Amino acid sequence: MSEHCPGQNVHHLEWCTKYRYAMLRREEYFKACEESLRSAALRHGIAILELAVMPEHVHVLAGLPASMSVARAAMLLKGASAHDLFELEPKFRKRYTRGHFWGGAYFHRSAGDASIAMLARYVREDNDARQKTLMAY
Repeated sequence: MSEHCPGQNVHHLEWCTKYRYAMLRREEYFKACEESLRSAALRHGIAILELAVMPEHVHVLAGLPASMSVARAAMLLKGASAHDLFELEPKFRKRYTRGHFWGGAYFHRSAGDASIAMLARYVREDNDARQKTLMAY
């Protein structure tokens, strides 16, 4: 975070294996995936707040650097983990001959600690006198 631009950039990310195959059933695979994701996050300044690796998909709650887009974070995490998993288990290349371990899409949602209703109320009601007179026009 920049000291001049304080803020919160927390997102819930989720993505699936290509064709939703349950490739991470074995304990060694899901642990390797988890370790790879944590390592990639550390390298790129992403704070992993929560992480869950399922047999065919991954959930990550991550704090992103202010200058990083959600798309960039997803690309970095998916790419690094796919690379590491192919290195760990060359047989995965038989299933994914084109080298795409993860599906192309991902889900994301911002995960601030304030609800949309709370923020709307703040914007609507927390105005100084000048703003209130401008809103009357």
